[in-house]
Amino acid sequence: MAKEVSRERWRNEFGEWFRDILISAEIMDYRYPIKGCGVWLPYGFQIRKNVFQLIRNILDATGHKEALFPLLIPETSLAKEAEHVRGFEAQCFWVTHGGQKPLKIRYALRPTSETILGPMLHLWIRAHTDLPLKLYQVVTVFRYETKATRPILRMREFDFKEAHTAHATAEEAEAEVKEEIENYRKFFDELCVAYKISRRPEWDKFAGAVYTIAFDMLCPDGRTLQIGTVHNLGQNFAKAFDVTYEKPDGTHEYVWQTCAGISGRGIASVLIAHGDDHGIVLPPRIAPIQIIVVPIPYKEKGETVNKKCLEVVAKLKKAGFRAEADTREDVTPGAKYYHWELRGVPIRIEIGPRDIENNEATLVRRDTLTRETCKMEALESRLRSLMETMTREMRRKAWEWLEKHTFQTSSLEEAKQLISERAGIVEAPWCGDSECGQQIEEAVDARILGVPEETQTKPKGKCILCGKPAKTIIRIAITY
Repeated sequence: MAKEVSRERWRNEFGEWFRDILISAEIMDYRYPIKGCGVWLPYGFQIRKNVFQLIRNILDATGHKEALFPLLIPETSLAKEAEHVRGFEAQCFWVTHGGQKPLKIRYALRPTSETILGPMLHLWIRAHTDLPLKLYQVVTVFRYETKATRPILRMREFDFKEAHTAHATAEEAEAEVKEEIENYRKFFDELCVAYKISRRPEWDKFAGAVYTIAFDMLCPDGRTLQIGTVHNLGQNFAKAFDVTYEKPDGTHEYVWQTCAGISGRGIASVLIAHGDDHGIVLPPRIAPIQIIVVPIPYKEKGETVNKKCLEVVAKLKKAGFRAEADTREDVTPGAKYYHWELRGVPIRIEIGPRDIENNEATLVRRDTLTRETCKMEALESRLRSLMETMTREMRRKAWEWLEKHTFQTSSLEEAKQLISERAGIVEAPWCGDSECGQQIEEAVDARILGVPEETQTKPKGKCILCGKPAKTIIRIAITY
């Protein structure tokens, strides 16, 4: 059995580990002179590209069409939905001048796009035959965070995939919410990221939504990270922007809308979930380099070994793998191992003179660092099998870790203790009253993530705070 790869620093010094990894693995440089902004480096940008392509593929398969809307929102549009503007006005960056000339109307840099879509949907949607309309875009959004910013996790400028849909009936919009939840399940399952799906409490829903469903992951420091959201907007934005359609009977009705978003935290989730003290571990599906071939030269055999490594890479590329050879002459094999383990390359192939003589290679899995030998003629099939196994086991380990750090209790004192120890996610019975829920947050000094959406577990006993009969289960955690 493989020895467990150390995760002590990942677990006990997570914040420092994450910041160090982003720069040392050449993912993001956060030292830009504007707080809350960072530079995606080429290797990190390729990870970003692969992650967003994954969600693009899923959305394309469910009938969504990619579009691109403007960055600027006139203040008059943002103000049309009262609850929405209250929720976002303090987070907006405002453009007030064009050159030296003051603008008559301020423009907000896009914090989200519901009020950008409104005027266009008013023009595009006329009859029931125009519905459903399902769009998405991958863009940059801006939010003036006043809390401490953190690379990728809490930024003022960040990547955002947002899907927006319009439907003829409430039932169709509700079905779309379920479809978006399933889309996100597929997305995070492909990334091997474990998650909880919760219906946010009324006081913490998206501004302007009827309700909000959120995906949360648990970080090694005991905090949860919101990694995806799905919102049922009802007819709130449709009424604000007068988006109606003509029904078959000639009457008119407001459309029903949904939206769903995944930010750069979707990228962070995969870096966090599989990290260890050697660096990041990337699932093969999104790794910029799936296989790194490292020559093990010996005396005068160096040229022969390098040539063999390049031949192997050429064959692997032809077979569809993303493979590269590290033939740097001024770097030792050990330093190369460290370099590529840090960057999470799923599989390393080592080839030395003896391997060439035996017509074989040594394969090393990044997630377990286990080694095995493989004959050259079986290399392609073995690599495919190894990648499938690695993906499956990374997913299993992530879910096992999440469940191990999810606790059920009916005691407020035990909930406080678990939260204070950063043990993980606490699930407890709740009466369902909003005022009581907000008092629970104050009592345990944490946030209520919401009610479990993916399970129908019935509560037992009484509310953890007020003692009234419990109507549901709530999830409580310290959050980012």
